[in-house]
Amino acid sequence: MLFSRISKNLRGSFNSCRWFLSIGDHNHRFLSPHNFHSLGDSTHQVMRSINFSKSLPALRSSRYLIHQQSNSIVEDEHDPFSLVADELSLLGNKLRAMVAAEVPKLASAAEYFFKMGVEGKRFRPTVLLLMSTALNLPINEASAHIVLGGDLTTDLRSRQQRIAEITEMIHVASLLHDDVLDDADTRRGIGSLNFVMGNKLAVLAGDFLLSRACVALASLKNTEVVSLLAKVVEHLVTGETMQMTTTSDQQCSMEYYMQKTYYKTASLISNSCKAIAILAGQTTEVAILAFEYGKNLGLAFQLIDDVLDFTGTSASLGKGSLSDIQHGIVTAPILFAMEEFPQLRAIIDEGFENPANIELALDYLGKSRGIQRTRELAVEHANLAAAAIDSLPDSDDEEVRKSRKALIDLTHRVITRTK
Repeated sequence: MLFSRISKNLRGSFNSCRWFLSIGDHNHRFLSPHNFHSLGDSTHQVMRSINFSKSLPALRSSRYLIHQQSNSIVEDEHDPFSLVADELSLLGNKLRAMVAAEVPKLASAAEYFFKMGVEGKRFRPTVLLLMSTALNLPINEASAHIVLGGDLTTDLRSRQQRIAEITEMIHVASLLHDDVLDDADTRRGIGSLNFVMGNKLAVLAGDFLLSRACVALASLKNTEVVSLLAKVVEHLVTGETMQMTTTSDQQCSMEYYMQKTYYKTASLISNSCKAIAILAGQTTEVAILAFEYGKNLGLAFQLIDDVLDFTGTSASLGKGSLSDIQHGIVTAPILFAMEEFPQLRAIIDEGFENPANIELALDYLGKSRGIQRTRELAVEHANLAAAAIDSLPDSDDEEVRKSRKALIDLTHRVITRTK
């Protein structure tokens, strides 16, 4: 049984953690330790306890301690993006067709970040396509083909591809809205849509993408999947609202920050991964493992983003460095630095409209272990993501094994990226 296999394979090197943060409707928890400074070289002790809810026992270890050393990369010689390159190309063409609109100006705005050359690496669709193959496990034949409207049979893979398309549309819509709220002038190395076409059209383009995503989602005719991705949109709004309306205590709370980060960044990929499992007819346990992979990968991704906002350059990030603190947004590096230098609290409370306060905050950050501790926390979540993949039921299928290795490779890429 899966439960007993997980208990056997995952035992030993997770230690207890200072606190856990509960995540909404799923009753999942993820860990975010304050006390990295007491761990010494904590990159050698990153595997920790995680509670998957009542339906799944706690993960305690993993065969993949992939981030223990700088040269500890999973043994996959295949580039994850290359494994799904053909599907990504088809997905790009499909997305450009899906965002066509009768009004030329709206169509031009909606496809702005779907054009060739500015579409990015399609990180989220890559994860979901790899997850689709990784979960290609034995199930009832009836689950592999879904009968719609009597005699219309839709192939499982095409339905999972539709999840990837929906996820990318929701993601880009959130970028368009975020850029308006942040008054951003660049995105992915080019002018942001609001900067080029104005705030009103950018908002309408984001709304249009969400409406297209809803139509595509409804076509799947799966109420559980519809509910999952509808919850994602709610989380995106909730997270943005949390960021805009923080009290002084909330702004200085790591727990509040991690919850907001889940809503804004990790909810989309975690629930989309779970949707992939549900469409495949997989068990609740497998669906939870898919969810946990996406959640922890998303958290690791954002934590590294927070680091790069301080350490990256405008050229490599495609946006101005220090953009978060310049907008008054306090992220993990500053929160960790504040634990070492409590006097930072007064500067945070005063705000960062005054450039002198930014310089003071950066000075304290430079003297602290805030950047290092944020990287360590990202490593921890990356390892939890790898542990979730390692806990999936065994498979002798070479394509399944290759996709699982690629998913674990992505956890390494997330924490070692420079842009």
